[in-house]
Amino acid sequence: MSRFGKYLGPLALAGSLVPAGSAAQADPWAAPVRGSWVRTGPAARGDVVLASHDSGAEIVVGAAENLNVRQAAVFLAGDIETISGYRPPIVTSPTAGKTSIRLATMGNGPLPAAIDAAALRGQWESYRVVTAPRTVWLVGSNPRGTAFAAYTLSERLGVDPLYLWTGYVPEHRDPLILMATRFAQGPPAFRYRGFFHDDEDILPRPFDARGYPLQTGDVPLTWYRRFFETALRLRMNMVAPYVRVHRRFEVQQLASDWGLYYTSHHYDILVSNPFGLVTFNLAAERGVRPDYDWLTNRDGLLTFWRGGVTENHDLDVIWPVGLRNTSDRAYSWPEGTTDADKARVFREVIGLQTAMVRDALPPGRSPLFHFTMYSEMLELYRRDPAAFGLPDDVIIVWPDDNDGHMRGLPTDLGRWKHGVYYHLAYLGGNLSKQTTHTVAPATIAGEFQRIVGARATEYMLVNVSELRDYIMGARLIADITWNAPAVYASPDPAGRFMTWWTQEYFAPAAAPARAAYDRYHALLDTPDKLWYASEAVQNLIERLWNRVAGRPFTPVNADTLAVLQARIARLDTALANTEQTAATLTAAQQRFFSVDVALGLRIDERQTRAALRLADALQAPDSGPMWRLVREALTPLEQLEADFARAEYPPFDRWYHETWIRAGLQRNNPHRAYVELRAFIASDGRSRLQPPAGFGQPPPAAGASAPVRTP
Repeated sequence: MSRFGKYLGPLALAGSLVPAGSAAQADPWAAPVRGSWVRTGPAARGDVVLASHDSGAEIVVGAAENLNVRQAAVFLAGDIETISGYRPPIVTSPTAGKTSIRLATMGNGPLPAAIDAAALRGQWESYRVVTAPRTVWLVGSNPRGTAFAAYTLSERLGVDPLYLWTGYVPEHRDPLILMATRFAQGPPAFRYRGFFHDDEDILPRPFDARGYPLQTGDVPLTWYRRFFETALRLRMNMVAPYVRVHRRFEVQQLASDWGLYYTSHHYDILVSNPFGLVTFNLAAERGVRPDYDWLTNRDGLLTFWRGGVTENHDLDVIWPVGLRNTSDRAYSWPEGTTDADKARVFREVIGLQTAMVRDALPPGRSPLFHFTMYSEMLELYRRDPAAFGLPDDVIIVWPDDNDGHMRGLPTDLGRWKHGVYYHLAYLGGNLSKQTTHTVAPATIAGEFQRIVGARATEYMLVNVSELRDYIMGARLIADITWNAPAVYASPDPAGRFMTWWTQEYFAPAAAPARAAYDRYHALLDTPDKLWYASEAVQNLIERLWNRVAGRPFTPVNADTLAVLQARIARLDTALANTEQTAATLTAAQQRFFSVDVALGLRIDERQTRAALRLADALQAPDSGPMWRLVREALTPLEQLEADFARAEYPPFDRWYHETWIRAGLQRNNPHRAYVELRAFIASDGRSRLQPPAGFGQPPPAAGASAPVRTP
């Protein structure tokens, strides 16, 4: 990818569509989007027939266009084929007398007057979609803008940007007719926008001796293609693809070729992979001592970081700078190190890191940096920002609390650009979110309104782990980061989004689907709700084990019992309405609805019901009724196992199986209650499972301090 011009324009220009006789519309959620540019009857004047029977338009991509534009053309050709059955050829110049879809970037050739090139020139990632007789122009201010024009057209023709996760197939159209269109999209509200695929535990291969995906294995390239395609269709322009898995250069090369800036998390300094210092033998490969200690191995760290620059300097990279440990832990300072001493070290290392990148890049390429103030770094910076002496071109990135609420935002921008690091997924303590979504749209919309108000809009990285279970929040954030002025111009952005989302995905049952989501978000508003009942099951098995052994046991806690009873009543109501809604949906809608709404509720309901049965068993007068109730408690947990199996349809095989994150008796394991109760019954109550010390921890990394992950 070539470097792109500096962002020069204000954020005032929102997307506007003017098909035959309609008014401009800036609000992204004012009306259904998918298929909204398709003519369902005979072609009208100014319409363009893209496909009819076995013939149709060609896609023109000039020889000067970047790789990301060519890839967008490939996706567009496939989308038109999916909709109509006809696949347009991709050519470098138009064929006389043939209908064409022309992908063109400013500066790569002449454009029609209707494009208004003067207004488009210099705008960051802006684009136009304009029809002319037998021609569709997709014109971008830069190559990413051109590609985004193609992805916009695909969605307006009927392709779901999230189809890889929802399974939605567009309505068949033959002929496929594009209405006369003049669509203008101005620059995005956030300059750099991307997904962080953190805590990979489902997709790595091969499997380890326990049957879990290997923590340090390889995620197949097929999945990275899915991640990157989804990001691009949502008009993201950045990705952080790794944490612990084995890295392959083909992955970051693919991201860059497709138009995504390659970046990484807060401790992956200069994308050098400190986690791999020993784990992947990178210290030996780079000829340094495997001690990640600036004070005792300064030259070794500089050489190690230089390895990341050497490997990736030809790609589009946003380089992380700073100093943390080789895993997601604080840097280990010598005892007695003062804040002033720490700030001095940060100032020195960041200065050297940024200089290292500047020296490595070819003339004319301006480097991009981010300093993400995760965990302990935020408070250290806040106490004395000036002491860090950050270079002007380092983006200062503010974190949330790992649960979707911002820990801090700038009150004075100073001379820097600012951004945010946000979590839809997370691993760590009571805030772990690794099975279903628990950050509600109201939280997201409210926090991003604060972010926009603080003008921390240069950079936005959102943690989505392996993405499937967080796609609704991902779409909401993608829309906000593109069009924040329009999103916040009207009241209740979260409510408007949910109305649009349910209309887009579940019409004509949008209203009951919206009600189902509202109940979901009311019940699963914090991560601990997913394992509260599982904790109760574990606690009750402990008491039953003592009872069977003839030892004293504590009766059921009255407060816990009251919570479980109140919760099962709400869950039963929510699931009854969910089932009624599902009965009105198409098969494809049912399948997606069953995962995005019903599964999270079922996890809670099945475990809550089991806990209540075990509570009854503990209070039974003698062993006969006690064991009958214990066995009855297993039934809803067996049903939950079947629920998971149904949700693992291709390509999501083994998606909810146990992994190193969801293992054994960990809270994150949604199978925990089933495994514990089954083992208790099989032993006739003589034993119960206990986790080994340290079970399920991430693999150790050289230089790591105590395994603590602080919010």
